[in-house]
Amino acid sequence: MSFWKRLFGGSEETVPEAKERTLLTLRVGDFVTYDLADYEVTGKIHYNDSGYTWDAYQLAANGKTLWLSVELDDELEVGMYETIRIPGLEPGAKKVSHDGRTYYLEEQGRAYVKAEGRSENVHGKNVDYYDYTDDSEEHFLSVEVWGGDVEVSYGYEIEEYEITILAGS
Repeated sequence: MSFWKRLFGGSEETVPEAKERTLLTLRVGDFVTYDLADYEVTGKIHYNDSGYTWDAYQLAANGKTLWLSVELDDELEVGMYETIRIPGLEPGAKKVSHDGRTYYLEEQGRAYVKAEGRSENVHGKNVDYYDYTDDSEEHFLSVEVWGGDVEVSYGYEIEEYEITILAGS
């Protein structure tokens, strides 16, 4: 029995044990540090294309929004994306040019999404997606069609160690 319990009586309160977060267990409300900047996880989209799944986390800081993509295929694949505009883009085109690079259609499909936080407005919807890569396979374009709206993001692969996680709850 502890000294304080003997002295004042009553039960000892137990402090819940903090669970360590990983890129696969991030939650809305957590914080991440990337490239010397701190971001709050403000949204999460979980994609499911016939059992093949991946997650995108919306990161926000000082008016800037990034998307952290996390996918466990044969190994953990992590990418950082930023929304861009490509006027006249036709989703599903075999190749797309942007910023001096040519990107080639790598895969496409349709996914059902579950979403939370700021991304909650797409919860329960289906999205058509088109993933493009350049010749170096280091730069990517992600094209998503939500109903009639086309969203394009430019991305690149990062290493897991480049992200530091601070659990928000």
